[in-house]
Amino acid sequence: MLRSLLSVSLAATGLVALSAPASASASNSPVVTRAALDPSLVAGRGAKVDFVEQEAENAATNGSVIGPDRTAYTLPSEASGRKAVRLTAGQYVEFTLPKAANAITVRYSIPDAPNGGGITSPLNVTVNGKNRTTMTLTSQYAWLYNQYPFSNDPNADLLHPDWWITECGCVPNATTPAPTITKPFRPSHFYDEQRLLLGKTYRAGDKVRLTVPAGAKAAWTVVDLLDSQLVGAPKVSLVAANVLAFGADPRGKRDSAGAFDKAIAFATRAHLKVYVPPGTYQVNRHIVVDDVTIEGAGNWYTVIKGREVALSTPAPDGSVHTGVGFYGKDVSAGGSRNVHLSGFAIEGDVRERIDTDQVNGVGGAMSDSTIDGLYIHHTKVGLWFDGPMNNVKVTNNVIVDQIADGLNFHTGVTNSVASNNFVRNTGDDALAMWSEKTSNAGNTFDHNTVQTPVLANGIAIYGGKDIKVSGNLVADPIREGSAIQVGSRFGAEPFTGHLWITDNTTVRAGTYELNWNIGLGAIWFYALEKNIDADIQVVGDHFLDNTYNAIMLVSDFGVKDLYSITNVHFKDIRVDGTGTSVVSARVKGSASFENVDARNVGAVGVNNCGSFNFPPTGSEFSLTDLGGNDGGGTTGPWLAPWELPNTITCDDRPPVVAPPAPSPWS
Repeated sequence: MLRSLLSVSLAATGLVALSAPASASASNSPVVTRAALDPSLVAGRGAKVDFVEQEAENAATNGSVIGPDRTAYTLPSEASGRKAVRLTAGQYVEFTLPKAANAITVRYSIPDAPNGGGITSPLNVTVNGKNRTTMTLTSQYAWLYNQYPFSNDPNADLLHPDWWITECGCVPNATTPAPTITKPFRPSHFYDEQRLLLGKTYRAGDKVRLTVPAGAKAAWTVVDLLDSQLVGAPKVSLVAANVLAFGADPRGKRDSAGAFDKAIAFATRAHLKVYVPPGTYQVNRHIVVDDVTIEGAGNWYTVIKGREVALSTPAPDGSVHTGVGFYGKDVSAGGSRNVHLSGFAIEGDVRERIDTDQVNGVGGAMSDSTIDGLYIHHTKVGLWFDGPMNNVKVTNNVIVDQIADGLNFHTGVTNSVASNNFVRNTGDDALAMWSEKTSNAGNTFDHNTVQTPVLANGIAIYGGKDIKVSGNLVADPIREGSAIQVGSRFGAEPFTGHLWITDNTTVRAGTYELNWNIGLGAIWFYALEKNIDADIQVVGDHFLDNTYNAIMLVSDFGVKDLYSITNVHFKDIRVDGTGTSVVSARVKGSASFENVDARNVGAVGVNNCGSFNFPPTGSEFSLTDLGGNDGGGTTGPWLAPWELPNTITCDDRPPVVAPPAPSPWS
């Protein structure tokens, strides 16, 4: 408890896991990473993106490196790779460009205002010591506190004093004497990012320096990483309904929503697409789209930006705010079809989580539609689709700094794909399929990259039929979830048919579950409301640098004798480093294992608790060894004969042995 409270207190001040100052000449040559790893370790997995990632801790700096630390509610835990660089006035971090670039993205954190609401503070950008530009950083979209659905007020009392909390191991309003709750309580969502066009193209080897100037309002500025890229020229569409012809204001001074509506109506009648040329367009409500193509000049050039607007009376769907977003028609109105959105940015203004609000970047129902090449920032959810709907393709988008999910296929979404998307800093599941009331079917998440989901999972599948999760890269989940979850929860329909989870890589997952006080798996199967018994094939996945377990199969203690997990098959798996076990089984059921290779395993290879009834016949969970399972760690082979088929080895809280950094597999 004391360590938890201390971590919370330190996080609030930014003084977390502070190391000695880094050498100013730490890196004269660029260190390029993907998810803070050597790119060779994740080759062929995740999204192919136009930018190059460089971690601040690998760059030259006279600031201080913070981390590594995976403890929730601390600044390093939410940083990519669990490290970052802390700067004060006069300090800098300098990146050497690995390729020609004319644009950068800086991921950063600065303090909140004492009473919440955020501050702004400058950060100077120079290249080779010249051409200074000042970025105005903000924490207005960061810093959430307290319990779900969270608060912007660091001084708020507990939102749910009738909930059990790990900090005191108690239910506060049922405890005498009342526990002391340190404020701010559970600060999180520390980071934001900002993009900048540099005005010219710089060469490989040129040096981009980020400096905190004297007099900066922020007492400290933490830089997590810099993405650099070469942005092409704006796209021009001449044969189109140009929104400027209908009165849209590219300077963003006037609201352009009506002009967009007129352009869409004209384009539909004339069988043209809508073109949105370079500029920033103010749109403060939904743009309803059906049977229309809307193209921008590219998401660095065409920005559609809006304020969150309070409604005078709640909408029929329960929303109390509206804001910028492109929405298909509701299914009750027949839904939309043949919608194609591409080449622009959506900049929202969402600073608090209100689950009934429809303030998402893209929403509604859109069958036979495509969403391609968007940059979606500061909305509640990047893309939330409410089906039934069929055949939507979500490709090549960047979805960042969301209050809740990145993307959710919700309720009867079928034959749809999300591929080659980059998702960072979501406030809930980054990519989710949720079969609430009506089952999803035939959907695929393929070759996406997910980094630092602050809450919940990188990829979550809640029910459905014939689902594929393939080729994705998921890094650094923080709390109350992990990299990949397969869950019967949230009222989801059962899993049926097949579920293929193939050729994915996770890194620095297997988080600590604060409500259970145990470690999760990088991939975890959770039977909370139903059995999980569809044919599940987990093949070719790599689980790297797992904080606790690589694989978990679990039920909740209150339903442990009701639900089981069966028919799960693991094959051709690599596990490189676990703080504890390769497999943790806390449910009744069974799974098979073939060619699962593990190394640097910190505890017994299989933590088998079953349903916690501990019968003399062995655990209620059985493992089948199909051969080729090799390697292990501190206690010998990870899948030893003595563990089979159902030896009880239950120890949920063994000593954690931090694994070494991942390395090439020989």
